[in-house]
Amino acid sequence: MAKDDLTARAFSGKDYQDPPPAPLIDAAEVGKWSFFRALIAEFVATLLFLYITILIIIGHSSQSDPHKLGGNACGGVGILGIAWGFGGMIFILVYCTAGISGGHINPAVTFGLFLARKVSLVRAVAYMIAQCLGAICGTGLVKALQRDYFNKYGGGANQLAHGYSKGAGLGAEIIGTFILVYTVFSATDAKRNARDSHVPILAPLSIGFAVFMVHLATIPITGTSINPARSFGPAVILNREKPWDDHWMFWVGPFIGAAIAALYHQFVLRAGAGSLRSHPSV
Repeated sequence: MAKDDLTARAFSGKDYQDPPPAPLIDAAEVGKWSFFRALIAEFVATLLFLYITILIIIGHSSQSDPHKLGGNACGGVGILGIAWGFGGMIFILVYCTAGISGGHINPAVTFGLFLARKVSLVRAVAYMIAQCLGAICGTGLVKALQRDYFNKYGGGANQLAHGYSKGAGLGAEIIGTFILVYTVFSATDAKRNARDSHVPILAPLSIGFAVFMVHLATIPITGTSINPARSFGPAVILNREKPWDDHWMFWVGPFIGAAIAALYHQFVLRAGAGSLRSHPSV
């Protein structure tokens, strides 16, 4: 088998081998422990992601509240600190779960990978459910431990900022998610893995840094979602009108951005369509 693989690589001129596309529906994987282990990993990772990041947001709001005794309008970690918190948590959690579930922690990432045939429909749907449940539980844990602060400072829920149009908010989510999912595809590309296998930390680091940069740019617009589960958990637990009114854009925007990133990477950069392939070794 190994000799056949080497022969195939030599014939194609590649020093790497693309994995075969995942089946559209793979019912057999539901009976495997590895499938449920991956679901548990996605659930726990999303729970921890929401727990830590919402605490960071609430802590910043509390410390910078000028109406609170001891509060300082210039206090708190600021947008930079919040962005580092989101990017840092993604780096940590992707690093920890990549070998188990792929480290999606985001329905938009799962959707993009499904469109590129990296995961089956069964796994994609199950991942999204696990991620949303994890987000609800992580947000609920914050509320259980800090109910007053959670309610007072909006529970970290995403909503469109005053002065921005819905088009601006939707555009921010589309472009931000495109950057994230494009980074995911590039960082996990079979070609890159074959040539940079000695530095496996680069994939989660680059993904976390993409999340950091997008948050810096779009926190003032939507609070930055680029992750439907991240918006869904706080909206469910806080259950206020404004976050629910804007909630549609935190699903539509990320899914559109993920779809564009998947198509761009697969059919332009990787020339998935045969007519786009400029050279057999590219």
